[in-house]
Amino acid sequence: MALELYAHPFSSYCQKVLIALYENDIAFEYRLLAPEQPQHIQRLAELWPMRRFPLLVDAGQMVAESSIIIEHLQLNHPGPVRLIPDDPQQALEIRFMDRVFDNYISTPQQKCVFDALRAPDDRDAYGVTEARRMLDTAYAWLEQRLQGRTWAAGEVFSLADCAAAPFLFYADWTQPIGPAFPAVRAYRQRLLQRPSFARAVDEARPYRTFFPLGAPDRD
Repeated sequence: MALELYAHPFSSYCQKVLIALYENDIAFEYRLLAPEQPQHIQRLAELWPMRRFPLLVDAGQMVAESSIIIEHLQLNHPGPVRLIPDDPQQALEIRFMDRVFDNYISTPQQKCVFDALRAPDDRDAYGVTEARRMLDTAYAWLEQRLQGRTWAAGEVFSLADCAAAPFLFYADWTQPIGPAFPAVRAYRQRLLQRPSFARAVDEARPYRTFFPLGAPDRD
């Protein structure tokens, strides 16, 4: 039975999983979550009442949360690119960096985006200011952490880079990564040149009008 992925190409968390699938050329059936395919939205709600995506179905087993999906793929559909190493100490660093990108890049970035989608009277100006401040703090921390590294956790592309790629991609649209952070800017560019992520970016291009803060004419 083929893998089924309930996802949308413009979603950063979906792109995180797509990168892992593309890195190892894992075949799957794309269940696009879009108004024109309501049956996929209904099925997602049946499988996972939280209605969050991406969601993977593997031989009838439901697997939720992007990091867990990537770990599931490595355990059950291994390929030549190992995104989590066997060495537990190295794996710990990779999982730590994955959480950094999820919690301190993606979360504040999405706070800004979701706020822009609200009606003006429902917006949270203080929360957005704090989110932007968190992004700048995270950029400054990453600037030091990335010194001497090609990828997030060293010289090997990993789970952490699957997270970093879409999160930094959209974060720079939301709170630009300024010239004070050359290592972060260079790392983001290396991620964009990675074929698996470049493919995910290209697949999402038709949906750029969805970005409420205005997608820039770059990338």
